[in-house]
Amino acid sequence: QVQLVESGGGLVQAGGSLRLSCAASGRTFSVYAMGWFRQAPGKEREFVAAFSWNGGSAYYADSVKGRFTMSGDKAKNTVYLQMDSLKPEDTAVYYCAASRTPIFTIVIVKNKNEYDYWGQGTQVTVSS
Repeated sequence: QVQLVESGGGLVQAGGSLRLSCAASGRTFSVYAMGWFRQAPGKEREFVAAFSWNGGSAYYADSVKGRFTMSGDKAKNTVYLQMDSLKPEDTAVYYCAASRTPIFTIVIVKNKNEYDYWGQGTQVTVSS
């Protein structure tokens, strides 16, 4: 099992920044990729970004490309999501997820069904 704990959410004005963190514990050696998803009220959970511990560039949803940056610190088993130029439409609960699937392509990582473990979520609210 892998446990994921997110932190860093909060309330911010449009144009501001937040940094989310996701700390992993347990059988982390089995994890190949990490992802961030978000879910706004009344909407489906959607892909935001993904990152592989085996290197390569991160993937981003078109809606956040150029504004969000995902990174990781393997020594701490922690991934981060730096969110800049936030917009009201970024308001959602943000979830961290871990995948054991050893394939890192956009088709795989944007599919929430490919993730084996999920955090409890952290609320991000962007006011206009």
